[in-house]
This record gives sequence, C-alpha cells and structure tokens, in this order.
Amino acid sequence: MASRGRSETTKLKKNIEEQLDRLMQQLSDLEECREDLDDDEYEETKNETLEQLKEFNESLNRMKEGDLSLVDDLNSVQLAIQAAISEAFKTPEVIQMFAKKQPGQLRQKLAEVERDRKVGKLSADTATQQTLEILTALKKLGEQLSSNEEQFLQSNSSSSLREFEKVSSEIGV
Repeated sequence: MASRGRSETTKLKKNIEEQLDRLMQQLSDLEECREDLDDDEYEETKNETLEQLKEFNESLNRMKEGDLSLVDDLNSVQLAIQAAISEAFKTPEVIQMFAKKQPGQLRQKLAEVERDRKVGKLSADTATQQTLEILTALKKLGEQLSSNEEQFLQSNSSSSLREFEKVSSEIGV
C-alpha cells in the first residue's frame, strides 16, 4: 500500500512535460510560419498560445501549493468499491454518497433513517444497519461524530464494518 499514488504521480509528471513540450512547439511552429500568416492571424494564434501557457502555469502553481486531489479522489472511489465488495455497506445510496464525499447528504440520510424507524417504515435491524453504514462513512470522511454516535458505532459495529475500517485506515499509509 505504501506505493499508492506513485504511478499516478509518474503519469501526471509525464503529462505535464508533454503539455509543456506541446505548447513550446506550438510557439516555435508559429514563429516558423509567421511569413505565411497575416498579422491578425499571427497575433490571435500567438495570444491564444500564450493564454494556454498562462493557464498551464496557474494549474502548476495550484498543484505546487497542494491543490491536487487526484490520489484522494481515487482512494475515495476505491474505498467505496471495497465497502461494496466486503459487504460492509449494504445500502447503495450510502456507498454512492461516500464515494462522492457528500457528508451533508449522509447526515440527511441519517435523519431520514431515524424518522423512518420511528414511524415503523424501517425495521429496527435495517435502521441499525443503515445507521452504522452512514456513521462509518461519515467517520471515514473525517466528519466529527457525537459521543452518542461514537458509542452507537462501538456497540453495534459488525465484523465486516470493522474489517472495512481496518482496510480503509491502511489506504493512506
């Protein structure tokens, strides 16, 4: 697991180098073909290429500052897949919200589960299972759980959820 992200980083670096080469070649070709272009066409194409270089530079600056979530996004999707495979999560809607990093929607779903349990629309077992899934997803997304929610997790967690918790905590290592 320690190599997670290495191949993605290598691909990203290669793509960055290729993009830079392409933009530089575009400027070079433009200068070589200057005689064949009228002044307006030359200026417009040069300005477009310079604008692309500017955008590329801004993108690189964001990456340098740590605004790069490729590996985090991949990990999130992978965790959702692992949850589905391990049967830790039985509710597709919860898996989807977890994969898309939607803690607000998960909290709303938690309230709906509680409401449905109270009015008898959900059995106690189903409500407990869904509540566990939602709380585990929220915890994995870094959301703060109340002491009651933490206690509920501890006392009701299944072996598949504990296994998912263990596997998912190793993802970042």
